[in-house]
Amino acid sequence: METVQTTGPIAVLGCGKIGEALVRGMLESGFATPAQIRASARRPERAAYLETTFGIQAGTGNAAIANGAAVVVLALKPNLVLPILEEIRPALAPAAVVISLAAAISLSQMESAAGGAAAVIRAMPNTPALIRHGMTALARGRHVSESQMTAAAGLFASVGRVVTVEEKHLDAVTGLSASGPAFVYMVVESMAEGGVRAGLPRDLALELAAQTIVGAGAMVLTTGEHPAKLKDNVTTPAGCTVDGLLELEAGGLRVALIKAVSRAAKRAGELGNK
Repeated sequence: METVQTTGPIAVLGCGKIGEALVRGMLESGFATPAQIRASARRPERAAYLETTFGIQAGTGNAAIANGAAVVVLALKPNLVLPILEEIRPALAPAAVVISLAAAISLSQMESAAGGAAAVIRAMPNTPALIRHGMTALARGRHVSESQMTAAAGLFASVGRVVTVEEKHLDAVTGLSASGPAFVYMVVESMAEGGVRAGLPRDLALELAAQTIVGAGAMVLTTGEHPAKLKDNVTTPAGCTVDGLLELEAGGLRVALIKAVSRAAKRAGELGNK
């Protein structure tokens, strides 16, 4: 997505690691200027750090930071989303869009806490957003306009790729792309251990494994080819790759990864029912 500079103030409430990544991404991509961004933090020293590092307005009062903002991002734990929405409700601008990064808190719950006609969006980013290689899925509420949705998509495009999904798919998104980096780290770790076992120095093995994952993912996204076809392109007849693939099949890697995503998605749904 091409970066288009937004207009109007943007408030990031609960500006921890992901919130800071969004602030950094918006500034580095040109989506917003320091004068447009405000942030809240629990501790005064954290707010001071944000002001000093990014030149933005920061403080500990959520309502003051959200007051009059065009976009309000709730970078909060799930148990804090609804109470803080109720807290800032009187300060919300009539045309503001509220974006929650929390799993489990539904659009209908957010609409109720922010006011029945509030424009609310659920966003599910992942931790590679910290280095602007994130994957974010957005689900829109009933009262979100096209311009508000465009603003939300542009904001998250500043830290990676963005897709729009129906809310019913967010649990599956959580299990796949939000939990997925942890699964991939285990694959990277295991591949590197294999390299060490084959005689490579550990640092070199880790670099080779990590860049191989980066490159393979980029091949899928860039070529648009099915992973099975790309896999076949690497697998020459009677070569070494096919022996490795047979070991993976024997070890149950394919089924284990499918089950990991499914179980994480199920757990995300369970959290929402508590």
